[in-house]
Amino acid sequence: MASRWWRWLRGCSWRPAARSPGPGCPGLAGPRGPQAAADAHAQVHRWKGLDLSQIPYINLVKHLTSACPNVYSISRFHHTTPDSKTHSGEKYTDPFKLGWRDLKGLYEDIRKELLISTSELKEMSEYYFDGKGKAFRPIIVALMARACNIHHNNSRHVQASQRTIALIAEMIHTASLVHDDVIDDASSRRGKHTVNKIWGEKKAVLAGDLILSAASIALARIGNTTVISILTQVIEDLVRGEFLQLGSKENENERFAHYLEKTFKKTASLIANSCKAVSVLGCPDPVVHEIAYQYGKNVGIAFQLIDDVLDFTSCSDQMGKPTSADLKLGLATGPVLFACQQFPEMNAMIMRRFSLPGDVDRARQYVLQSDGVQQTTYLAQQYCHEAIREISKLRPSPERDALIQLSEIVLTRDK
Repeated sequence: MASRWWRWLRGCSWRPAARSPGPGCPGLAGPRGPQAAADAHAQVHRWKGLDLSQIPYINLVKHLTSACPNVYSISRFHHTTPDSKTHSGEKYTDPFKLGWRDLKGLYEDIRKELLISTSELKEMSEYYFDGKGKAFRPIIVALMARACNIHHNNSRHVQASQRTIALIAEMIHTASLVHDDVIDDASSRRGKHTVNKIWGEKKAVLAGDLILSAASIALARIGNTTVISILTQVIEDLVRGEFLQLGSKENENERFAHYLEKTFKKTASLIANSCKAVSVLGCPDPVVHEIAYQYGKNVGIAFQLIDDVLDFTSCSDQMGKPTSADLKLGLATGPVLFACQQFPEMNAMIMRRFSLPGDVDRARQYVLQSDGVQQTTYLAQQYCHEAIREISKLRPSPERDALIQLSEIVLTRDK
């Protein structure tokens, strides 16, 4: 499967327009073009639910890129919806504003969950709950809760237990950041010093553990065993994802599958399972549960793919953390793996985890000279397209449309 997936990506990879795109297919060309087309047409392979063997190559490319004909314009790659109105008649254009209706006092409520008597431990645990994060995960969870409730019985209220899932998602995410910074020996996060740099690694690990324990207590209070099982899977996935990141694969086909599995476990699992949890609390239909899970999974993977792109294209001030950080940690992300197809000499650097002097700078230059950034962005578009396809199965509502709009924001963000 991994081998066929990688060959298909190579066959369908798009190129900047300056590289003589093939006829009738904007952005597709390059020296591999004709042979890649023949290879792709001959393959019997399913991807994203499409039977690619039944679609002529040129039509396949048009199908996958129909809404993004200009490779330099990511925005508006999917269908748009008119300005929606909430049940009160108020227009909205910002999905974050719509989702925040149910999240007022989010960080204050999280701090209440962290019932800590020791002043230093309290300060460490509350350090990132300062309201300066994107709150991307709680927003998605709140919107998904309303979208599922409306789909089930036209209820326009978020249950207290569903809102608690949004808090838990942010707590698990924050705890994972604290632990990641220890593993990576990171010095900055969200534009300020990390917990481990201020208080030391040992205390940072304990602070992350404390946040996870508080999240677990909040989860237990919900009292739904199915939901508890769903969200405890996230903790397992985070650990397994970190172990995957510590390893690497020699075979290039296995390497990309390894990267996508790591991406799901470290980033997308939390979003997918949190969305599924609120759907379980609001609707008894397993079909809706799967829709919520698949939306979260696909948006989550796309989010991380774009994060990996921004590591090469954004400056440190925008990101709030150093750029090229992944290369410095020895990690080969999507842009690197795609660039390796054009510059095979990168294989040796990947296997030694960019450990020799000059490896990081050379690898960065190879990525910027290649189509790695564009290829990774294109792949993120496909995941967002799939997320939109899934969420569009729910009954129309302002919240459903906001989730569609969030998919575009994932692609166009710059930090």
